[in-house]
Amino acid sequence: MRQSLDPATLAERVVAGSRAHVARALTLVESTRPDHRDQARELLTILRPHTGKAVRVGLSGVPGAGKSTFCNAMGVRLIERGHKLAVLAVDPSSSRSGGSVLGDRTRMADLAVSENAFIRPSPSGNHLGGVARATREGMLIMEAAGYDTIIVETVGVGQSEVAVAGMVDTFLLLMIARTGDQLQGIKRGILEMADVISVNKADGDGLTEARVAARELTIAMKLIRSESGGRRTPVLTSSSYTGDGLDEVWDAVLAHRASLEESGSLAERRAEQQRDWMWALVQDDLLTALRRSPSVKALVPGLEASVESGELSAVEASVEILHAFRGDWA
Repeated sequence: MRQSLDPATLAERVVAGSRAHVARALTLVESTRPDHRDQARELLTILRPHTGKAVRVGLSGVPGAGKSTFCNAMGVRLIERGHKLAVLAVDPSSSRSGGSVLGDRTRMADLAVSENAFIRPSPSGNHLGGVARATREGMLIMEAAGYDTIIVETVGVGQSEVAVAGMVDTFLLLMIARTGDQLQGIKRGILEMADVISVNKADGDGLTEARVAARELTIAMKLIRSESGGRRTPVLTSSSYTGDGLDEVWDAVLAHRASLEESGSLAERRAEQQRDWMWALVQDDLLTALRRSPSVKALVPGLEASVESGELSAVEASVEILHAFRGDWA
């Protein structure tokens, strides 16, 4: 990382919309170095008055649903309407090497060259849900820089992928037809959290199948959300290739957000997200401090060897680690 600016100067240039300094701010909040974390906290404190105005959308979907291509097609339409769009695309990382494919830019070629779009691919690392630790902080930076629409594209569908719903206003789920049982492999939890669903790739020979899949999902959502008088999750069809249905999908996203604003639920949802984020940060910092503890570091090699050999149980070893960690704070 280049020599960093002081947080006040960096914040000033972020608010001015400097793309180079937005990138530097994002790199700063992604860093795990203790001094960078301190600078990132100061930066976000300064930027706070400039945040909170963007439309925040989470995008997830089954593998092969075309999430990045959808982002590209939808993003072009939004920019044509005068919006500034930020896409925070979280890529899968290897748990062994830490490597990340980071291929989203290649599938968002139109957005990558637009002055009114900013794409930030970041590796998910080992964090739950495939959502990078700094994604929340990245959203605040993009809002402060004047981006009025933010899409967080996650790795895919799985039990942990619902983490993205905890940081956005509207959760958009992409599905595809021609996969046998349309609901096979899709966790009930992610369907329950979906605010808008679109069966993508509804074009050519796949148009009829997409419509059939949408009808099946509509029935499924009625069963999942059976409360009388409750909001029904709209199930639509779309094509990133032809553009058909994209306007309707975005209108559904805006309608959902408008309903949250009218009922006061948007402020309530964001307040709950801030509370959850507070505890997530506490847990993250505690784990980091534990791993860096000299007392813990001294114990770990021997404890790991004892656990692997069966001489010590994982429960007993964990107690020793925590006891050593508490001793640092005594």
